Amino acid sequence: MSGTAKLSAKDRIYTLLDDNSFVEIGALVTKRNTDFNMQQMSAPGDGIVTGYGVINENLVYVYSQDASALNGTIGEMHAKKIINLYRLAMKTGAPVIGLIDCAGLRLQEASDALASFGRLYKAEAMASGVIPQITAVFGQCGGGLAVLAEMSDFVLMAKDAKLFVTAPNAIAGNNEGKLDTASASYMATSGAVDYVGEDEVDVLNQIRKMVDILPGNNEDDAVMQCTDDLNRATALYDDEIADPAAAFADLSDNGQFVEVKGDYAKEMVTGFIKLNGATIGAIGNRTMLVDGKDKKKFDAVLTADGCRKAAAFVNYCDAYGISVLTLSNVAGYSASAADAKAVATEAAKMTFAFAGATVPKINVVTGKSYGTAYAAFNSKSLGADIEFALEGAEIGTMDAKLAAQIVYAGQVNTDAALNEKAEEYRKEANSAENAAKRGYVDAIISASEVRAQVIYAFEMLCTKKELRPAKKHGTV
Repeated sequence: MSGTAKLSAKDRIYTLLDDNSFVEIGALVTKRNTDFNMQQMSAPGDGIVTGYGVINENLVYVYSQDASALNGTIGEMHAKKIINLYRLAMKTGAPVIGLIDCAGLRLQEASDALASFGRLYKAEAMASGVIPQITAVFGQCGGGLAVLAEMSDFVLMAKDAKLFVTAPNAIAGNNEGKLDTASASYMATSGAVDYVGEDEVDVLNQIRKMVDILPGNNEDDAVMQCTDDLNRATALYDDEIADPAAAFADLSDNGQFVEVKGDYAKEMVTGFIKLNGATIGAIGNRTMLVDGKDKKKFDAVLTADGCRKAAAFVNYCDAYGISVLTLSNVAGYSASAADAKAVATEAAKMTFAFAGATVPKINVVTGKSYGTAYAAFNSKSLGADIEFALEGAEIGTMDAKLAAQIVYAGQVNTDAALNEKAEEYRKEANSAENAAKRGYVDAIISASEVRAQVIYAFEMLCTKKELRPAKKHGTV
C-alpha cells in the first residue's frame, strides 16, 4: 500500500484492514439534537464510521472520523458509537484503533457533547491495560480530543496533521510561524507521539505492523511460528552495540523490530522484537546513532527523558504480559543543568517500573555499566531474572581511573603509576568476571551467541510467577 492522496474516512479503514474484511456497525445512527438549526445539517453516521475487521487474521475494532460531516465533531451519538465499539472490544479481547480527523467538541450540543467526552474518557480508562489502544491523527486533533488520543497506548500522526490542547496561535507570545507546537515533528520530539508517517498510508502501514506484533489483549501470549534459526549467530559489531536499534533488529526473528517513540529521547531505544515467535519488549541505552553516513554520539548516561521513556514502556509491557529484554551500557546519570531538576524523579519512576514488573526480565550488559545507574536499569539485584554480560563488559561503581584517583589518593605521583593502579582496579573490581564470581552475573557470553542464550533463557522463564505484597498500587 502506498500513496499520498487525502483519504476519506472509509478509505482509511479499507486501506488499514485486510481486503473485504470490514463490517460496519451503527451506519444509521445520527444526531438527535435539533438546537441551532441542527435538523437542517446533514450528518451521515453522525460524522464517524465504526466497525470491525481483521489485520493479518487479527480481529480489530476501528473508528474513523469523517471531517466532511459536521467537521467530524464529537457529539452525543458520535461518542456513543465509539463507546459501543469499546464495549464489544472488551468483551472479545481485541484492540481498538481510532483514526482521528476532527474539529473537536460539537458546540451546538453543549452539555450533551461535554458529557460524551467524559464517557469516552472513562471507556478508554477501563480498557487501559486490557486491550491495546492505537490512535492515528490525520487531520485536526485539538482540545479534549488530544487528551483522548494521549490516553491510548500508542499515538501516530501523518506529518501534516495537528495535535494540540491549546493551538499555537492561542499561546501567549507565540504563533504558528514562530513555533508550531501542534505539528507532528514537535509532538514526536516531545514524546507525545510514537510514530510520524510521511503520509496517511505510511501511518496505516505502521499500525498494521504494530497490530501484528502486539498481543490482542492482556491474556494473549502473542506467539507465532518462528521461521528463523534459533541458534543463528548475531554479529553485534561495535556500531550495533552502540546503537541498540540495530542490535535489536539483528537479534529479532527475521530482523523484525518495531520501534516506538523513535524521535523522542534518542539516547534510549524502546520497541518490540520477536524471539522464537514470542513478542519481547526491548530497551537499550544508545551511545551512537548511525543516520546514513552521519554518526551522532550520546553519552552513556541516563537522562530524565530517557528514564521517562523507559518507565512508560516497561509499564506497558508488564500490563500486557510482554517479557522485557534490556541492553545495558550506562555509566551514570546526566549531569546537564536541564536534567538536574528532573532526572532523580524520572529515574525513580524507571527504577520502580523495573522493580515492579513481574514479567520475565533479562539484562545483557554490553559495555560499561557503573554505579547506581546500572543498578536502576534492570540489574539482577533490582529483579532481573537472568543477567548476561558480553566479553569485555565492565560492572562497577565508577570508571577505573576515577576510582584509582580516590582509592590511591596521595599514594601515586605519576600518570604511569596512576594508570597501573587504574588497570589493577579495573581487573579486580570492575570486570564482569568479578561480578559473576559474586553471582551478580549469570554468564559471560560472546556477542555471537546473544540471540541463542536470550531465547533459551526466555523459554525457561515462560512459566514464571512472582507474588507481590497485596496493595492497590504503588505511589511512585
